[in-house]
Amino acid sequence: MKNIASAFSLLCALLLGAGARADIVNVYTSANFAPLMLGDGRGIYPDLVAYLNRRKLDGVTFRLLYIPRKRLQVKLEDGSLDGIVIGMMPEWFDDTAQNKYLWTAPFATDRFALVAPASGPIDPALSDTLRGKTVGVTLGYVYPGLDDWFVRARAQRSDGVSDEKNIEKLLLGRVDCVIVAESMARNFIRTHQLGDKLRVRAMPGPGTERRFLAPRSQAKAHARIAPVIRKLRNDPEWKRIVASYE
Repeated sequence: MKNIASAFSLLCALLLGAGARADIVNVYTSANFAPLMLGDGRGIYPDLVAYLNRRKLDGVTFRLLYIPRKRLQVKLEDGSLDGIVIGMMPEWFDDTAQNKYLWTAPFATDRFALVAPASGPIDPALSDTLRGKTVGVTLGYVYPGLDDWFVRARAQRSDGVSDEKNIEKLLLGRVDCVIVAESMARNFIRTHQLGDKLRVRAMPGPGTERRFLAPRSQAKAHARIAPVIRKLRNDPEWKRIVASYE
């Protein structure tokens, strides 16, 4: 009897262990630029995933994974995404009513900015300064509210593979200016000491709110993180983490 009890206890432990190992939520991102993602494994997104793991939400472990934007879009549309997505906004997925996917409250606010040579007269508020200019944008990105701006400015769009590559093209003179997230632009300029060469001007229109997106198949994961994200921006611990990237 004692051996049977021991065997049963071992079996339960193994089953519980297997269940614990299986209770992992994949958190996908298509971002590959600072300060969201840094090459050394740090960044706002890794730090936020680590923050969630420290909360020990029902014993769930969150695991951050990179996925190219096009592949992410396909998997969301065909319903095969096996996780949630960090750093998205409803406007990028034609879901302003938030009916298609589950969304958390925003955990950060950014905005698009125009980066141009410091010596140039380019100003996003003055359409004449953009007429005939080439503006670098990132292939596959959606820029809510800026379509009308492009029409007024009569600027030419030039697609690049990433925000960083677009700024590199700008430094090489291959485009006249680029549109990127303001946080990314200021981090890049500070990191590479380009303050005397480039300037950043906020683009017109509303800011971009970064949220978690969850397919409806991931409703359980959404329910676990939503209350935490709702309170995140008022948490002193999180404020200190964000301040370290500013």
